[in-house]
Amino acid sequence: MGRSNYRRKDGRRLSNAEYKIKRKREIIVHLSMLIAAIIAVVGIIGFVIFKLTHKTEQEPVQAEIIHEEPIEEIPVETSSSLPEEIVEEEPEEKTGAYMAKSEDAASFFEGYNIDNGSAAYLSSENTLSTYAILVNLDTGKTVASREGTTKIYPASMTKILTLLVAVEHLDNIDNTFTMTREIGDFVFGHECSVVGFEVDEVIPIKDLLYGTILPSGGDAAMCLAEYIAGSQEAFVDMMNEKLTALGLSDTAHFTNCIGIYNDDHYCTLEDMAVILKAAEENALCHEVLNARTYHTSPTAQHPDGMQISNWFLRRIEDKDTHGTVTGAKTGFVNQSGSCGASYQISNDGTHYICVTANAGSSWRCIYDHVDIYSKYTN
Repeated sequence: MGRSNYRRKDGRRLSNAEYKIKRKREIIVHLSMLIAAIIAVVGIIGFVIFKLTHKTEQEPVQAEIIHEEPIEEIPVETSSSLPEEIVEEEPEEKTGAYMAKSEDAASFFEGYNIDNGSAAYLSSENTLSTYAILVNLDTGKTVASREGTTKIYPASMTKILTLLVAVEHLDNIDNTFTMTREIGDFVFGHECSVVGFEVDEVIPIKDLLYGTILPSGGDAAMCLAEYIAGSQEAFVDMMNEKLTALGLSDTAHFTNCIGIYNDDHYCTLEDMAVILKAAEENALCHEVLNARTYHTSPTAQHPDGMQISNWFLRRIEDKDTHGTVTGAKTGFVNQSGSCGASYQISNDGTHYICVTANAGSSWRCIYDHVDIYSKYTN
């Protein structure tokens, strides 16, 4: 502000000396006000700090008093509730809806390690299959073997594991699955055997289980895989996890759920005997594997349903095997010829599994099983 703006009461301008005195007083007043404001702010801050410090010092005593009783009560509530929750949850993790044991399983040896150390060579000239093995399920010992630990391509015997993995992960057998064109194209393109389900057909899961085994339906197996895991690839991962659980991962590996030939899709006859044992131990798998015929449910595409059969069981039932063959699954690929895995209860009540591969025909496969059972069982 200029000197010209400072005047006396009579309107005249201030002299230089008067102006300096006037400005000095104003500066002193302004500085005094600023110092007072600073002192006030400092005072307020100091008061706030004092209050906060005083509050912090007092709160721990109050907190201890408030929380003394809850701290004593919490362990009592936790210890009484946790065991009940664990007891309820554990069975759900360890057992599935369809994990019940079959009645026959009580007679089987424990575990899945087959003792082949004392096995006789399967020398019968009437058994023409290149590969053959007979295992006593009650003792866990191989009775006789011909290349039983040699790698083979299991063809549709693969579907025994498909059935087992599907059943062990099954939520509700009364559910349905709709056949897709992609599945139809896949099985047609690979020339797979089929049940005969059609695109957009709504199929009960139970029918898929029987359809996978009795007529060896590639369509049913693929539907099961997609229903259980969302895709065949994810389902095959589950199959290989099961092979690991059975202790077979060193000698067995699968690439599909049907049994289509692949150089990386293999196992031994001994491995297949273990897989069939595991399936026969499961009540639902045992039921499916031991069915000679089954009639599928009526659908829009098949109003009368379809009659399907396990032809191995039907053709061997009138042959003398020194017992009764009650379960079986066959297969064929060029690389392994006709092959089959069967389950027999002998006349003296002993349980056996026979697996063969590289027979000249499906009938020759059946006759080889008849010969092995009649010569090596009681």
